Amino acid sequence: MVSFTKLINASLAIFLVVFITACNSSSDDSTTLSLDLTDAPVDGATEVVVEFTGVELKPSGGPAFSIDFDAARQIDLLALQGTNAANLLDDVEVEAGSYQWMRLKVNAEANTMDSFISFEDGSSFSLTVPSGNETGLKLVRGITVTQGSHASFVIDFDLRKSVVDPVGRVDDYFLKPALRLIDNNEAGHIQGTVTNAIAESEACSNGVVVYTYEGLDIVADDEGSQTPPLTSANVEFNNADSTYDYTVGYLSPADYTLAITCQAADDLAETDEDIEFIVSINATVIADQTTTANFE
Repeated sequence: MVSFTKLINASLAIFLVVFITACNSSSDDSTTLSLDLTDAPVDGATEVVVEFTGVELKPSGGPAFSIDFDAARQIDLLALQGTNAANLLDDVEVEAGSYQWMRLKVNAEANTMDSFISFEDGSSFSLTVPSGNETGLKLVRGITVTQGSHASFVIDFDLRKSVVDPVGRVDDYFLKPALRLIDNNEAGHIQGTVTNAIAESEACSNGVVVYTYEGLDIVADDEGSQTPPLTSANVEFNNADSTYDYTVGYLSPADYTLAITCQAADDLAETDEDIEFIVSINATVIADQTTTANFE
């Protein structure tokens, strides 16, 4: 006959094995979500600060829920160009499954400076999102988070498309969502140089910008056209190498057309202007790699 003490010890041993296995399984199967912000630039501004308060997610089979920050976070989007990014969510545990949409919750009311834009002349204006407190900045593309994965996404906050100076309003600017969602586990980048002859030409005295389009041999056009760019990047002088460099960050694996313009400052987000493009080249992005594409 098995003694009571031996029975207890055996039960405890079984319990510990089950408990440890469950803990290890829970750890291995943990499902987390990370979310970063990056930005395509806008001309003339020195700061574009947006105050974020949280993220809302809508599961396909259930009600939306919010991940709210302990304190509102002001992020200068202009500091997030190229491959630079700011973390919004860092390995937050979520339920595995598909999500219909996500929403960035922001404070961006008219005539307040919770979100604002500043310019080179020293002036600053509030940024307001129409119905922002109710709708925030919504990304309608769905995402899927698989069991046991660590999902990571980047939101490209394209300011060239998003910042609008509304007619008749003198105290604030509109921030209209032009957001691109990229799976960070698949993203690649394009970087390269622009010849000094182009960058230092009189026609480009106001700066050089690289517009990026999906597909090969795309005929370049401006933001308000029928074929607007996917994103853009400023060309900057590299003192170390005496070259003019650009980086287009966080692109999905695909073929792209890149085109140079020196008239981006005249390109308004919601109207079709006659913007001149100097030269175009093609490039192919591969996941987790940086493609070199030089304008020669």
